[in-house]
Amino acid sequence: MAITIRETEPGDAGRLIALQVDYYATRWDFPPRFFEAKIAYEIGDFLARRDDPRNRSWRADDHGAYVGGITIDGSIDPPAALLRWFILGDAARGQGAGRGLIDAAMAFCRAKGFSKVYLGTFSGLDAARALYERAGFQLVRE
Repeated sequence: MAITIRETEPGDAGRLIALQVDYYATRWDFPPRFFEAKIAYEIGDFLARRDDPRNRSWRADDHGAYVGGITIDGSIDPPAALLRWFILGDAARGQGAGRGLIDAAMAFCRAKGFSKVYLGTFSGLDAARALYERAGFQLVRE
């Protein structure tokens, strides 16, 4: 694998939605149609605000193929930022793509001077939690 991290481009939202639905429906029994509609709505709302300079999203590529993504939404709760939709395809896990995405997102947050960065997740996503903790996140409630 040759993982690179770069900002998203048009069309990446569909790829992000597909990875999210595949992962959460197959591994966590999320109802696929409901979850797809929910996440597509939320990502669509973000895309309408994407050009706000407090917002940014990145993709992880393997030889140009989309293998994961992450988003910072800094326009809904200033001066804080929300980390959203962090996901990797199966082949990209354990290859440094997750670390690269988190690093890009946190560097952006530092450059923008956000007072805090937060996210919502749930128990059982241990690899993601390790990356979050490495980046300085602390568990607030469970």
